[in-house]
Amino acid sequence: MALIPCQVLRAAILLSYLSVLCHYKAIEMPAHQTYGGSWKFLTFINLVIQAVFFGICVLTDLSSLLTKGSENQEQERQLKKLISLRDWMMSVLAFPIGIFVVTMFWAIYLYDRELVYPKLLDNFIPPWLNHGMHTTVLPFILIEMRTTYHQYPSRVGGITTVCMFSLCYILWVCWVHHVTGVWVYPLLEHINPGAKIIFFLIVTIILNLYYILGEKLNSYLWGSEKCIMESREKRSKTD
Repeated sequence: MALIPCQVLRAAILLSYLSVLCHYKAIEMPAHQTYGGSWKFLTFINLVIQAVFFGICVLTDLSSLLTKGSENQEQERQLKKLISLRDWMMSVLAFPIGIFVVTMFWAIYLYDRELVYPKLLDNFIPPWLNHGMHTTVLPFILIEMRTTYHQYPSRVGGITTVCMFSLCYILWVCWVHHVTGVWVYPLLEHINPGAKIIFFLIVTIILNLYYILGEKLNSYLWGSEKCIMESREKRSKTD
């Protein structure tokens, strides 16, 4: 894809996430008034992550256009930092968490929606907003993966970061239960403590598998093209 269409696409995706976040926050649901508010839910955290990520993408695109043809080394350094931040967020947060939210939500929803998205929520959340939170994340992140090469960190570093995020969220969910006596997700009400530990372990493993999937997909989509670009750069320097 050409650069300008990619820029427009990222800007449109960013605006869609901001719209979903604004509409979601405007809903007066009982859960929003309890301890932790919207931040109890991984779906909301994921929406914030996606919005921040695409915000960084748009900022990187703008910076790239503004510095194009410029010989200012400081601007080049700042642009490289933005690109590194964009790639890091894509690899360890936006892709694995985004894919996890979509696949886990719809898998449990199809099995028994009351375990993850009780029918009562239909009175507060319209269908289009539900899909904005739990469906469109998948095509958006795949489009980003296809249109832009992302430099992944080392396997150990990436998996460590994913595990830290998973552990922090699990501890947060447990803390909310400790304070309120209610689990964030109805599913957790139906399993015993031992099963909860296994469930949290499986969740962490799945997140890591999605991280590796993103790494492999990025390499598959861009591996050959990246080699061609690098060989051209070496040839131009030699010439």
